[in-house]
Amino acid sequence: MTEVIGTWIGAFLTLCIFSFLYKDNPFFRFAESLFAGVSLGYYIGTVSTNTLGPNLIRPLASDFGGNAHLLIPLLLGLNLYTRYVPRITWLSRLSLAVYIAYFAGINMVQKLQGEVVPQVGSTIVHPIGGSFTPLDNLIMIIGVLSVLVYFYFSMEHRGAVGAVSRLGIWFLMLGFGAAFGYTVMGRISLLIGRMNYLFLDVVRITGQAL
Repeated sequence: MTEVIGTWIGAFLTLCIFSFLYKDNPFFRFAESLFAGVSLGYYIGTVSTNTLGPNLIRPLASDFGGNAHLLIPLLLGLNLYTRYVPRITWLSRLSLAVYIAYFAGINMVQKLQGEVVPQVGSTIVHPIGGSFTPLDNLIMIIGVLSVLVYFYFSMEHRGAVGAVSRLGIWFLMLGFGAAFGYTVMGRISLLIGRMNYLFLDVVRITGQAL
């Protein structure tokens, strides 16, 4: 019986979200607010269990002297809440600046090593060798060079340079179109999952209960 009730609650909330296709209404706002609140609560629980506990609370509790350096991020985190005190709200900017600078540096290295360098390496191909056909390699080389010419602003795009840069625009449009199509297909797969839930899971579980 519990499974049936949970299934029908999920179906009701799904229909509330779909009701936005008609127009904005109280059912959609209720489901939206409930989703935001549950997501925030789940995020807080996950951070408390998987981050604060093992990385801050338990190390300080077990060996305070050896882990005293953890007080620095703790104080920086607590300092963020000074933004709710009007007289000292400027102090929160110090913690925010450290937070942004730290993660910007970390993410910059991760992006370079995980995305930029591998992608650059993938575009350096032999015209007639490698894992692709010679035609694929030629298209890859022409596409990369034409896009680079399009973003080369030290020379006026006229004549041959203008023609190559216009070709680069076509390659960019193809790339953007493929990315957009991939995004649309991802959203459609989510829609199919919700439809399967409404028309298959709800009916099956309700029929089994009856």
